[in-house]
Amino acid sequence: MGECAEDDCESASAVRLHVPWAADREVCVAHARTLVQRDGVVAEPLPEHEAEWP
Repeated sequence: MGECAEDDCESASAVRLHVPWAADREVCVAHARTLVQRDGVVAEPLPEHEAEWP
């Protein structure tokens, strides 16, 4: 399991974000909840983290 791709965040990554205008990245649940609200961003829970991402 990796670390969140967002700057200054040491939380574990739990969600892969598919971002149309940038590279896909893996982030923690807290950052995913914020970033997925942007148009076109799609969130995919990483294996073994489905329960964290309803």
